[in-house]
Amino acid sequence: MLHRRTVGDVMTEEVVTLRPGIPIQEVAALLDANDIVAAPVVDDDAPIGVVSASDVLRHETGMPDPQGQHGNDERAWGKARARTAGALMSSPVFTARADWTIPRAARELRRRHVKQLPVVGDDGLHTGIISRSDLLDAFIRSDVEIRSEVEQDVLGRILGLEEGTVAVEVHDGVVTLRGHVPEPRLVPVVVGLCQGIDGVVAVDAHLAATRQG
Repeated sequence: MLHRRTVGDVMTEEVVTLRPGIPIQEVAALLDANDIVAAPVVDDDAPIGVVSASDVLRHETGMPDPQGQHGNDERAWGKARARTAGALMSSPVFTARADWTIPRAARELRRRHVKQLPVVGDDGLHTGIISRSDLLDAFIRSDVEIRSEVEQDVLGRILGLEEGTVAVEVHDGVVTLRGHVPEPRLVPVVVGLCQGIDGVVAVDAHLAATRQG
């Protein structure tokens, strides 16, 4: 099988975490000093919420969400009066698993309308964090990397085709295949395997079978 990169491959492991009782002034200082936009709040190493820079800014203005979400909600006003990370954090916290695929994590970020997700292990304890930028970095691969994986893994290791049987070109993530495969049923197999490679945008196959039927 092809190696599909997972959340565990691209997540940030060294993460600034907050304790529920830390004062908001210290939260702001930590976010600023580490140049980060959010940090998970953990209790006994299990994530219980997230505090973002926008949470801190809203707190400093003494107002709830400026976009009007839950603006009349007592909890929103309570957060505006918060004094600690535990009172200010957004919860419940949505988490990811290290064995998730990159597309699954991307879908979850989009569905939850968040920019990052704490990553937990089987024991529910915090192991890292995955952000939108981490996922973008995973999708952005050089054409040279993609071509090498197509030639070595798909054509060579998986299908066992002789070198030079299929010529591979990659431009801006688009894979172009030209050549021959032993039988017709392998054409969609080659295309499908190439489409499954991280960073591949599309596959343009010009393949003929040396043996028909």
